Amino acid sequence: MRKWVRRLVATVAVTALGALALPTTGFAANSKTPIIVGSKSFTESKVVSEIYALALEKAGYKVTRKQNISNSVVFKAVQTGQIDVYPEYTGTIVDAYLKQSTTNKDAKQIAAAAKKGVAKYKLTTLTPAPGNDSQGIAVTTKVAKKYGLYTISDLQKKANKIRFVSQGEFDQRADALPGMVKKYGKFDFKSSKDYDDSLKYKILSEGKGDAAPVSTTDGQLANGNKYTLLKDDKHLWPAYNLVPLVRNSTLKSHPKMAKALNQVDKKLTTKTLTELNKKVDVDGQNYQTVAKNWFNKNIN
Repeated sequence: MRKWVRRLVATVAVTALGALALPTTGFAANSKTPIIVGSKSFTESKVVSEIYALALEKAGYKVTRKQNISNSVVFKAVQTGQIDVYPEYTGTIVDAYLKQSTTNKDAKQIAAAAKKGVAKYKLTTLTPAPGNDSQGIAVTTKVAKKYGLYTISDLQKKANKIRFVSQGEFDQRADALPGMVKKYGKFDFKSSKDYDDSLKYKILSEGKGDAAPVSTTDGQLANGNKYTLLKDDKHLWPAYNLVPLVRNSTLKSHPKMAKALNQVDKKLTTKTLTELNKKVDVDGQNYQTVAKNWFNKNIN
């Protein structure tokens, strides 16, 4: 499961859901019922959720925002009707929620498996965005140029020159460093030290390390002069395309909803998501302002 911390899925107690303080499903949805738009508790999800809300308002619907929901609760919340739609990821749906393998599946196959799998929960996915927020490895651009590092295969060959900025979990997970070793061969790093995930770019920028595991839409990666995202040339990590996850009943009672959200999603490329994240996480802008500015420029 990608986004080691941000997409953590846990067993959710009913009492945890109650903490959301949202209405339950004891009413019949109709076109005048506000659409409750949720998000997970990290920047990208909150920005996209706000863009979804703006798109639905433009389509003429009333919207209630319930953003920044715990990652471990949000999937259950949409099942129970405490929210109606939120930004999810195809790979997360398949491997974390449906407990199915994504191994050797391409983006279209993973998206199809996600759509088919959530049907039993009376949910559906709309058209996935081209943006892929997956696991990756980044190196400082200075080091990339010095050693000719552009792919993970390149990194494996030059690992003895690289100081790896890791997190303890990454060294242990079957789909993290052990998976890299299985797919690419042993990584004999010059050094490998564990740091808190939130410190990785600080460590790299201070020259205390050369490479680190990242998410492929991290805002810091928008600066290509500073960081280089290595190509996963042997396709270790599957696709995690952004996708609206929505309740069937809400979609039925709000017939313009799918068109409004699909219009947004088709423009959310990996580059776009990275730029949006940068404006919040690097430039320090408010996520609602970032969402509104992008929406007004690209949709409104």
